[in-house]
Amino acid sequence: MLRQLLLSDFRSEGPAAGHGWPLVQHAFPTVQLAPLAAGRGGRVLHLDASEWNAPAFDPIAWDARVFEAAESTEWLSLHLDGASSEALVVAALEILTRYQCLVRRRNAASATPLFSRLLARYRSLHDLEQPRVRAEFHRAVDAWQWTLRLRPDVDLPPQAAAFFHEGEQPTTPVRADLAVRVLEEAGADDATCRRVRELLTRTANARDVSLLDTADALSFFCREASAWFREAPPEHRRRQVARMLARLRPEHLRWLGHMRLAPAVRGQLEVLVAAHFPVDGTA
Repeated sequence: MLRQLLLSDFRSEGPAAGHGWPLVQHAFPTVQLAPLAAGRGGRVLHLDASEWNAPAFDPIAWDARVFEAAESTEWLSLHLDGASSEALVVAALEILTRYQCLVRRRNAASATPLFSRLLARYRSLHDLEQPRVRAEFHRAVDAWQWTLRLRPDVDLPPQAAAFFHEGEQPTTPVRADLAVRVLEEAGADDATCRRVRELLTRTANARDVSLLDTADALSFFCREASAWFREAPPEHRRRQVARMLARLRPEHLRWLGHMRLAPAVRGQLEVLVAAHFPVDGTA
């Protein structure tokens, strides 16, 4: 798991990069900001923020080495340098958002043995040696993390449902059955299983269903959009971005500012955001 962000310029009172670091600490309270020396003896991965901040950079380029480093240890530290002041803060926020599936924040509802069993059982369903399967697993965990960022006090059923959610269409009965079976194996009670099924079949309350839709859309932009743009035909790219953007409300757009997107994705998104959310509020 991702536990520390190490900085070369770190004074006794904290990182010397201006007033942006409290935003990073608020967004990722379980990730410790620390001086480089704090990583001594552990697994430390060095990342160059100047590469990350380059105009043509696609964040998918870092995925393999970050995930390989995470899989080799239970305590991963990222050493970030190559920028100063606010540029380093922005890079830190974007990098932690990109790899928040390795942070795995929890709240009171999910910091339990039951949820640990659920997460372990869900992981066991995936052959992580297969790149596409591994990407699907990371995307599901990322969607779970977005439910917590969007609603920090979210209860257990929406967090569990995020692993099995399939977008704006009701989840297939087979997948809903799988979700309930995994929950039962983890020790969930009947009420929890029933609520998860209702969320997946979109018969639950609209607020919780909307939370899952929003988390899924943000996860698409955060984790999947780069690969999608590399593989999908041009006409499909705009359609998919428009579909995902339609799930967001104006107050959700700020989260897109926490992401480093590939230039092609960013360009397409900016055009569609201007059309869907005009500044003057008119259609």
